[in-house]
Amino acid sequence: MSTQLPMSMEHHPDIVELRERYERASVTPRAQAVEALSISAGLFLAISPWVVGYTTFSALTVCNLILGLGYAGLMAGYGSAFERTHARAWACTLIGAFTVIAPWAINGGAHVRRTILTNCITGGVMVCLALAAFGMTMTLMGTRRARSGG
Repeated sequence: MSTQLPMSMEHHPDIVELRERYERASVTPRAQAVEALSISAGLFLAISPWVVGYTTFSALTVCNLILGLGYAGLMAGYGSAFERTHARAWACTLIGAFTVIAPWAINGGAHVRRTILTNCITGGVMVCLALAAFGMTMTLMGTRRARSGG
């Protein structure tokens, strides 16, 4: 029986340390709150045409449904697999930004106040949550660089 460690990259000490750090970051109350609020924001955007009452704009209804489910799906993996999904925060930031401009981009001149308010507020919250998720990643990377002296 060999006493040597396997020589694959997944057992490299730096990678093991990075995974442990990501695991510690994903169980913090702040990370869990960002994940829960993000999923809620995405699901609200998905159901907002029916809740707020603008299903007559079928293109915006479909757009909000797809964007909301996509956002919730991307951010749902954030807490359970932080080390593999933290970079998705940039995609979620773009989804949130498009949500803000969607009433004008999708409907053109045909929009009402409730579509604009719903999309602007929800999109703004989505952008802030995605940036918070990305900020936690940058904080992690900053502490890693400070410890390694690089």
